Amino acid sequence: MPSSRRTTGTRPTHQVVIDADTRLVVAVGRPVTGNRNDCKAWELSGAKAAVGRATVIADGGYRGTGLFIPHRRERGQTELPAWKEEHNISHRNVWARVEHAFARMKAWKILCDCRLKGDGVHTAMLGIARLHNLALTG
Repeated sequence: MPSSRRTTGTRPTHQVVIDADTRLVVAVGRPVTGNRNDCKAWELSGAKAAVGRATVIADGGYRGTGLFIPHRRERGQTELPAWKEEHNISHRNVWARVEHAFARMKAWKILCDCRLKGDGVHTAMLGIARLHNLALTG
């Protein structure tokens, strides 16, 4: 089940899709500059088009995108029904694997050390994704 997550910082926002089972990077969207929320960046980066109709989970920042996000309490509701809480537990378990994969990708210092311009950031992200996948598959 692929999962989407953004990487941020002082540079443009990237949408990265990772397979939660294998922890392999499936797609890296084009960088989205400016102050964009996750929903808009998901479409503008091309990540949405890259995954097609696959089932994708994401964090709560992707409301209204059709991605699977954790359940939230409705206004005035004190707690979630048991079945929604069970879904959230399952979501957290999968999401933890995705977060670990992102942490591993962020360990590549090229993103911090280099001042890349133009397509350089996207090219660096694609290279890091490829190296990440190679490290996992041997």
